[in-house]
Amino acid sequence: MTNTPFDIPLTPEVPRQVQLRRLQAVIEDVLSPAQKEVVLDYYYRKKRICDIARDRGVHRSTVSRTLSRARKNLQDYLRY
Repeated sequence: MTNTPFDIPLTPEVPRQVQLRRLQAVIEDVLSPAQKEVVLDYYYRKKRICDIARDRGVHRSTVSRTLSRARKNLQDYLRY
């Protein structure tokens, strides 16, 4: 039986590279397309919420809610 990225707990004892691979896998496999794009824009591309909203043609609150739901999904899958 092989371990998947979901089977490895995120703790200080787990190497950073393993944690990053697991995070990438969760982003790819768990988040909706909209959540994935907002997470990538906000955290990786360092865009502000108002800029993401403008680019997507939606209200800031929509981006904020999408980001919040994505964080919740990530937290749920990365907790254990």
